[in-house]
Amino acid sequence: MDSKSSTYSPAFSIVSWIALVGGIGTYLLGLWNAEMQLNEKGYYFAVLVLGLFSSASYQKTVRDKYEGIPTTPIYYITCLAAFIISVALLIVGLWNATLLLSEKGFYGLAFFLSLFGTVAVQKNIRDGGIERTKEPAEVANAEDLPE
Repeated sequence: MDSKSSTYSPAFSIVSWIALVGGIGTYLLGLWNAEMQLNEKGYYFAVLVLGLFSSASYQKTVRDKYEGIPTTPIYYITCLAAFIISVALLIVGLWNATLLLSEKGFYGLAFFLSLFGTVAVQKNIRDGGIERTKEPAEVANAEDLPE
């Protein structure tokens, strides 16, 4: 696959946005309604923000490396480390929380849905940008290729 090819799909883009907004919205609604102290809510909010940023950055860095765009190893490792830390912080926080098991599952699922949505939306934004920069002949030739 060359750096100009992509798999942009409007349907996948819409579903990705629904996953992102749905995951974040559900997670935040759960925090808003949770009967926990404000510092606990802040902890879970910060973990979500770290997870969202690190997953988007990590996905972008991996994609850059795949397409031959120069990336520094330290940034790649930092993105991966931040992603792992965000997941570990959520697991440790939920493991030690005095929540019902169903509530712990709710936060875990909403968190991971948000991470998936972030990665997918970032991919679609990038693929959409590649589609817009292609020449009309390139797009026509790409559509004629077997899948």
